Amino acid sequence: MTETQWHEELRAKGYRVTPQRQLVLEAVKDLGHGTPEEICAKVRETARGVNISTIYRTLELLEELGMVTHTHLSHGAPTYHLAAEADHVHLVCRGCGEVGEVRPELAEGLIRGLDEELGFEADVHHLTVFGRCSSCR
Repeated sequence: MTETQWHEELRAKGYRVTPQRQLVLEAVKDLGHGTPEEICAKVRETARGVNISTIYRTLELLEELGMVTHTHLSHGAPTYHLAAEADHVHLVCRGCGEVGEVRPELAEGLIRGLDEELGFEADVHHLTVFGRCSSCR
């Protein structure tokens, strides 16, 4: 999603394009996956006066609007990424901490099994699989 599309989407939903919203979206895009603290640090490279509570409020609004989404890659803070780029399953190595991404189709057997056996419709956009990467094995 481009900067112009962000502006159009915010305006279409009745919101102004504020500098904070623009900076948070840019930080999320640049980081790929970022915690609120990492996003705040990135935003402060441009706007030193932005505080962490502004980041949290902005992320909450952008998530409500469907522009960003979050997942949990550890026991700590959630990690945010652009919703337009959220179609993947996260792989987190317990050895080195590396975060990888794979196509959701790789989890198709699990999704189908949950549906057929339990009638459960899985949302793999928040799926994180923990294990050991090939280097740490």
